[in-house]
Order: sequence, then C-alpha cells, then structure tokens
Amino acid sequence: MTLHAGEIIRGIITLALIAGAVGFVVVRSVKRAEDPVRTVFKWLITVGVGLFIIRVAIPAVMVEGLAALHGLSLVLICAVVMIVTWRHDIASLVANPIAGLYTGGSEPPVPHPAYSVALARQKQGRYLEAVAEIRKQLDRFPTDVEGHLLLAQVEAENLKDLPAAENTIRRFCEQPNHAPQNVVFALYSLADWHLKPGQDREAARRALEKILALYPDSEFSLGAAHRIAHLGSAEMLLAPHDRRKFVLAQGVHNVGLLASSQHLRPVEADPEQLAAAYVKHLEQHPLDGEAREKLAIIYADHYGRLDMAADQLEQLIQAPHQPAKLVAHWLNLLADLQIRSGAAYETVRETLQRIVDQAPNLAPAELARHRLALLKLELKGKEKSQAVKLGSYEQNIGLTRERRTDL
Repeated sequence: MTLHAGEIIRGIITLALIAGAVGFVVVRSVKRAEDPVRTVFKWLITVGVGLFIIRVAIPAVMVEGLAALHGLSLVLICAVVMIVTWRHDIASLVANPIAGLYTGGSEPPVPHPAYSVALARQKQGRYLEAVAEIRKQLDRFPTDVEGHLLLAQVEAENLKDLPAAENTIRRFCEQPNHAPQNVVFALYSLADWHLKPGQDREAARRALEKILALYPDSEFSLGAAHRIAHLGSAEMLLAPHDRRKFVLAQGVHNVGLLASSQHLRPVEADPEQLAAAYVKHLEQHPLDGEAREKLAIIYADHYGRLDMAADQLEQLIQAPHQPAKLVAHWLNLLADLQIRSGAAYETVRETLQRIVDQAPNLAPAELARHRLALLKLELKGKEKSQAVKLGSYEQNIGLTRERRTDL
C-alpha cells in the first residue's frame, strides 16, 4: 500500500511538471507569435493528434502480426499532419539563429520618440502643428529631454510665447531623475530666450539662480554665477547663434601730413579706476573668475603687489568644484606674474609643480612639465629683456650723432 501510494504521488508530480512545461511553451509561443489565433489553432490540432496517437495509433502498433502495420501507418499519418502544421515554425527555429547574426535577431527595437514630423512642420512655418506633434510624443515619453527642449524652443523662438516656454522648462525641471547636465542646459536655454528676443534680464537672472538653488557648491553653480555676473554685458545679450557686429571707424585722411599723431592713439584705461571697478564688481559677484583675473594682473603689473595678485588667484584656485583645466590656467597665470615681478626660480617652479600634482595624467600637466624643463631659460630671457631698455638705445644713438658732429 505504501509503495503504491508513493508511485501515485510521483506520477502526479511528473504529470504536473510535464503539464507545467507544456503550458509554459504554449503560452510563450502564443505571446511571441505574429498571429496568436493561428498559433492557438495549431496547438489545438497538436493536442488532438496527440490524443489520437495515445488512444488509437499506439495500441494499434502494439498488436502482433501484420495488424501492427495498420497502427504504424496511423502514426506516420499523424507525423505528416504535425509536420504540415508546424513546418514554418520548425524552419524558423533552424534559420532564425543564423539570420539573427545579420539582422540583429527577432527582438523588437526599443521604442523611442520621433520628432521628424514636428521638425518638418517647424521648418514649414506650421508651428502650432509642430507643437501638437511634439505633445503627441511627450504623451508617450513624458520624460524625454529632447521633446521638452524642442517644445520650449518652438514656443519661445517661433510662437514668441515666453511664458509657455518657461512653463515647459519648469515642468521638465520638476521631473525626478533627470541628469543635472540636462536640467542646467534647459535653464541656460531659458535664460538665453529671456535675453534674446525677450531682453528681460531679471527673468534670465531668475532662471540662472534656479541653477544655484538646485546645485549649490558645484561646478554648475560656478558657471551660473559667472553668467549672472555678466548679464549686463553686450555679449550676454546676444543670442548664441548671432554674430557679433564690429563697426570700424573711418580712418584719418592724409595722416602723413599731420604734425603729430599722438592724438590718434587710443586712450588707455586708467588701471586704478579699473581696479576700483573690479573690486566693486566682485563685492556683488565674488565667483566671477574673469574679473578676479583682471584685478590680479593690475595688482601685479601696475601696483607691483605680487602678494595681492597671488591672493586673488588663490581664491579662484582654492574654490571647490573648479575644473582642472581652469585651475591649471590660473596657476600658469600666477607663474607668469611671478616671472614678470622677478620672483625666484624656486617660487615659480613650485607654482608650476602644483599643476602637475593636481592632475598628472591630463594635458595641462604635460605642458607644465615642458615649461618646467625650460623654466631657467625662460627666466634668463626675462632678465635680459628687463636689462636692455629702449632708453639705452636712444642714448647710444644720441652719443653717436654727437661724435660724428665733433668729427
């Protein structure tokens, strides 16, 4: 009794496993089929043929004598029916792995938004239709970066609807899991649209300040702070795609007949006034690296205060999240100012060595190594240029003329 019960349990488990495997194969084939109804029909035929083989064909084969040939013929007929039913699937099973090496397989491509129709409508001047096409894609792919930026661009540049563009960028920035680079680029674009054609500096400032709020103490905040500091400049008011126009003043006629050309020389800006303006500017925008660079150069070259110049540059160098390329630029500038101010070889060498130490595998480090190798020659060349002044040539020329007159 116990043995018989165990065999029954094993039989039930075996049948359950076979039924589960067959069910999995059937369901999977129906889901992956191009025509699910046809595949279901094939499986119904297969089940019917299988039952016929089990209940009729196999018992007929098991008899003795020539009667077994009748059962064998029934099995062959069932085999032909199965081959006819599944011939295309069998052929695909053999051919698809080979064809997949050239076609990429039967896996469907990853869906992605397509904006070709929207771009065509935009080029045709049918902007409202372009907006409708973009919105269709965004309904399917609500977090697509390209779609949001394209929609905001059409609204701002083509429809001249800056509030709508600002709402589009705001909704995009509020979506989670976007890369910071994409969010920052969207806010930069919004600031550009406010500046041109909107000419609204305050709105542009709000867009850039949003970067400071989202990513404080980062390289993105440094770039945004720099742009905020220069919102009043003419370059910032020009759109990125506009070409800057340079107006050439009319030249002076008969310049060779003038008694003196001193009044034609451009008036040089007063370094003291520039320094005061830069100091005032940096009080409001302390992260403006360009203004701090210019102030350091004035401190070193005009006032002869290398210590104050180094302090300005060190504020930039020591600021967090500064790109290695910019840090190398400021260290090279500090080395230039040290050489022009007559600093010792060791002082300049330590400055250039800092470039190598901060990023030894980058291109600025290789340039710094090359400069270190030629640093002594550079210092000697600077000493010679400082020793020989133009006034000495003028004095020698005057002495020569006097001697010739005496002779």
